[in-house]
Order: sequence, then C-alpha cells, then structure tokens
Amino acid sequence: MKPIKKAIVAVAGSGTRLLPATKAMPKEMLPIVDKPIIQLVVEELVAAGIEDIILVTKWDKKPLEDHFDHNWALGDELKKAGKEELWDQVKKISEMANFIYVRQKGPYGNGTPVLSAANLVDDEPFVFVWGDDLVKSKISFSKQMVDDYAKHGQMMIGVQEVLPEDVVRYGIVKLKEGTMEIEDIIEKPTIKEAPSRYADFGRMILNPDIVEVLKKTALGKGNELWIVDAIRAYVKSGGKFLAKKVEDGEWLTTGDPMNYLKAILTYAMEREDIKDELEKFMKEII
Repeated sequence: MKPIKKAIVAVAGSGTRLLPATKAMPKEMLPIVDKPIIQLVVEELVAAGIEDIILVTKWDKKPLEDHFDHNWALGDELKKAGKEELWDQVKKISEMANFIYVRQKGPYGNGTPVLSAANLVDDEPFVFVWGDDLVKSKISFSKQMVDDYAKHGQMMIGVQEVLPEDVVRYGIVKLKEGTMEIEDIIEKPTIKEAPSRYADFGRMILNPDIVEVLKKTALGKGNELWIVDAIRAYVKSGGKFLAKKVEDGEWLTTGDPMNYLKAILTYAMEREDIKDELEKFMKEII
C-alpha cells in the first residue's frame, strides 16, 4: 500500500457569505488571530506527513499563492529592524511543503477540484480537504486519518456529531449498524429523517477508485458536481467507505460570520499570550 504524501486542497470558492470581507481577499486568507485559515489547514496536513500540497484555485486567489512564496523584501526589512526571529518564522511558511497550484476547470461543485488535480496524484491515495474547514485537535486530524488508512486501506470522510436541530444544515451519514461504515449520506434531512447526528465535513482520504466514479457522476443539486454524490454512488455499487470521527478535538467551519468568529475565539483562548486579557475583555463587554 502506497503511503499518503499528497493532498488536494479546494480553495476556489468565492466566500459570498463573508462579503464584503471577501470582495478582494480570498476567504481562506482571513485571519484566525495571526494566521490565515489556509495556513492552519496546511500545518495540519504537514503534521500528517504530507509533502505535496496541490491547491486548486481560481483567478482571484493570488494572495493565497503569495502567502506560501518567499518575500525577500519583507525579509530585508525585518532583518534591518533586528527582527530576525520573526523573519525565520515567516520564512518557514514557504518551506513547509511543495506547493502546486492548479486552476479549477469544469462545473461548479466541490467534486471538481478532485478532477482538476487528478493527473497530479496518479494512482496514489490522497487527502482531500476544503480550505476553509478547520479541525482543532491534539493530534492532526489528517494524521489520524492517514494513520487509519495505513491500517485498513479504506477511503473515509470526517464526521462530527452535531446538535439535533443542526442536522438540517449538513450532510448526515447513515452508518451500517454497529460500524463506522457508510451506508448512505442524506443531505440536509429534517430531524425526523436524519439517520444519525454525524455531519460530514471537508476532510477525506480518497483514492483513484473514487476519481473514476466522480468522472461518471452526473451534476446534482444546483447543477454542480458534488463529491458526496460520488461517494454515495461508490457505496451503492458495493464499495466500502468509512466515517472517521475527530479524536480529542473538533471541526470548526469558517464559512459564515458566526462560525468564523467562533473559530477565532476557540484558537485565541488557547493562546497563552492573549487568553487572559481576552477573557477579561469578554467579561467586560457581555
């Protein structure tokens, strides 16, 4: 079994729910305290042993590419100011992995990034992530998934238990009784229709089998190509696909103002240098 060393990161979305903040700035570059969302995603992947990170972009994502490039002018400025430690910290960003950029081609939908980058993963298994989904955990969630794949060789998608009233917002997995094997995925069910409270999110281990299914998958809701539709087709044809729960952590979506703010506060409250003052401030304004 080939080790997983590559990841495809979907970063071609427009971030319309965060307008006007995302009018001239990719949503993945919005800060979580002092790091952009995408850097936290990349750090998680690197901690899982990923070496090649393929970012599937579009025309307005240049700030994202610049973030993972060297900035020698900034380096000169910081060194002249005696801030060499800060420069070392910034310089390491571009050295974390091999960064490859591919323009998204094809229909809208979260399945299209996989097809856009499929020729770069060849016949290897790979991690597929959404660039605005964070998972804060003691051990990198991508590493948890990669380690599981090394044991059983099965494709999987990340899931997290949500409140009953929130199942209407997500794809909810139906599991085979007594297992974490997926039987179906129900998109935004009612509370009564929901087969579980496990919502799927943007962390997956995929292999070429699902790529072939995705190539044959018809456009779905909104005339878009959905990765979940390919997973459902794969499962219904007899394929095995697992749900993977986050261990010692939580999934934090950042795609709307409220969840974005929750993510910032979650990360900020674990920062020793700011948490006490932040907590004091929060008590003052509440």
